[in-house]
Amino acid sequence: MKLHKESKGTIAVATIIFTIISAVSIYYLEMFSLLIIVPLLVIYCLVFWFFRVPNREILDHVESVIAPVDGKVVMIKEVEESEFLKEKAIQVSIFMSPLNVHICRFPVSGKVIYKKYHPGKYLVAWHEKSSTENERTTMAVESLTNHKVVFRQIAGYVARRIVFYCNEGDSAKAGHEFGFIKFGSRMDVFLPLDTEIICKIGDKTKGGIDVIAKMKN
Repeated sequence: MKLHKESKGTIAVATIIFTIISAVSIYYLEMFSLLIIVPLLVIYCLVFWFFRVPNREILDHVESVIAPVDGKVVMIKEVEESEFLKEKAIQVSIFMSPLNVHICRFPVSGKVIYKKYHPGKYLVAWHEKSSTENERTTMAVESLTNHKVVFRQIAGYVARRIVFYCNEGDSAKAGHEFGFIKFGSRMDVFLPLDTEIICKIGDKTKGGIDVIAKMKN
């Protein structure tokens, strides 16, 4: 199993903690140490599972809006996107549990025209106000269909580290990685009002693969 580059520090710390606690448990508890080691081993394995990098074939897309993350669609509604678009848009929000792959991918192809990091609160990621009050990074891409698409990485109650690799002026390719969020969190995508939304609330998405909407060329 291939692991994401963001895993190095976390796995190193988890390994040290697991080794120390296991050694102390064996020394003091002997045969009863398994009561501690087994649950700890499960958690240790879940850390590796969280940072997995799935092997996915990413296709080229022009009009399609691709799911930027693995997760569950929790919101589809018309909102006022006040940070960059400053107009009404359709917001599609996808929630990621700690068991989902947490690689963040471009939803559309084009050019990165905006990026800004915002420190903030750590409300639970499914809270509606987390989109504007939590720690977050907002990005915008001028798509190949000449639309401005905004998407936002949002930290949650558990997720407190947002990583992003793109800069203004960079090329964006739908489905390809631009960042990572450690542990549970959310991704919002803001689309033009005339966009055809294909997904629905409750749908499970596979980042880089599933088409969640189509924009008019």
